[in-house]
Amino acid sequence: MGKRDTAAGAGSGGAAVAGPRAVAPPGSSGAPGSSGAPGSSGAPGSSGAAGSSSTVGSSRAPGSGRAAGSGAAAGQDEVLRRVSAAVLAVTRELSVRDVLQVIVRSVRSLAGARYAALGVPDDHGSFAEFVVDGISERQRKAIGPLPRQHGMLAVLLREGQPLRLADIRADARFEGWPSAHPELADILAVPIRDGQRVLGFIFAANKVAGGGFTERDEEVLALFAGHAAIALTNARLYERARQLSVLEERARLARDLHDAVSQKLFSIRVKARAASVLASRNTATGDTDRAAAEMESVAALAGDAQAELRAVIDGLAPPEISESGLAGSLRRYALLAGKAHGVRVRFAADDLPALDADREAALYRIAQEALHNALRHSGAPEIKVSLCATARRVTLEVSDQGKGFVPGLAAGGRGLPSLRERAAGAGASLAIRSAPGQGTTVRVVMPVGRTGNGRSR
Repeated sequence: MGKRDTAAGAGSGGAAVAGPRAVAPPGSSGAPGSSGAPGSSGAPGSSGAAGSSSTVGSSRAPGSGRAAGSGAAAGQDEVLRRVSAAVLAVTRELSVRDVLQVIVRSVRSLAGARYAALGVPDDHGSFAEFVVDGISERQRKAIGPLPRQHGMLAVLLREGQPLRLADIRADARFEGWPSAHPELADILAVPIRDGQRVLGFIFAANKVAGGGFTERDEEVLALFAGHAAIALTNARLYERARQLSVLEERARLARDLHDAVSQKLFSIRVKARAASVLASRNTATGDTDRAAAEMESVAALAGDAQAELRAVIDGLAPPEISESGLAGSLRRYALLAGKAHGVRVRFAADDLPALDADREAALYRIAQEALHNALRHSGAPEIKVSLCATARRVTLEVSDQGKGFVPGLAAGGRGLPSLRERAAGAGASLAIRSAPGQGTTVRVVMPVGRTGNGRSR
């Protein structure tokens, strides 16, 4: 590790905790390579580094340097092993709490502490996460509910600075703890930061070897605070992306319901009222035939609305594309939607190259929206959906020979903004060809071997 390593949260734009200088192994009183290491006499020409074997003027017996060096290497290996475990926990698909538990356990072991904990505050004066190591489950239950943000915990969150105390109970800001809480004495705490924002804290308490916590212990905690910042920042970004996806899906559903169902329901109400008026008139006027015709129209519109609603419901969540593949999933959906609308849908697909899940989902959604638009607006007896592939791109086309329209005059309708947004978000190009009386073709070209933002892998 460099002298001022920085651990930054992936994609966080600034989740960072200043990393430690070279971390000395447990039991060492100095960083590797520092002068004045244990056993060195500090004679001229001696570096005093742990592990030097025959330093001029050294009072150590021959071979003692090798033994010290072996112990230092073993301790450094333990630090690296624990750091590696934390990094793997962050990068694997573990829950945030699992990752934090790995970090707290590592902190307690490497700092030689009896207890360790990590707290992440919520917005209600308590803690969203409070992970501890060193107490049993029975002790945890006896202590009671999660702590509140007061006393020394509030100090850590408010000041956001490292804190090292010989005895926390002697500090004027200490406010006590529940009766079942273990007695803490010496304590070391460091903040978990995302830029200037304090995400939480890590603390260790009651140094097992006595003598209080050291600067080296503080460096270890700062290192693991960096990994905690990565885990917490990634979790926050994931939740934000999930919420955005839900909002986008709700917007799409609202558009589909408006276009596919609400307009037909309005027509049903109008025609039902007309039929009621006609039926209430004297049968001698001959309006009964017109009333019957209106009721037949109502029945037909209700059937259309039911089919449209079923298609919308079927499209609420994309299928498990990994099971049937993009082509198989889209084929099944296209045929189902065609049957619901009484329109023939022809589907054709090449063998497709591997695409990541996000781009497969984007192509599925684009095809779904384009097909719905054609089924609702084109009036065509047949619609074609195709997926073609080359070594460099996958091309999706949805075409019909129906009414057509002028794309420039329909920019705000027919789902065109949504189609463009989905294509752009997946790094694909979208083209719409249409004219009155000449049908419509929606064409999407997705590059192979590129990420959603268009950059090469």
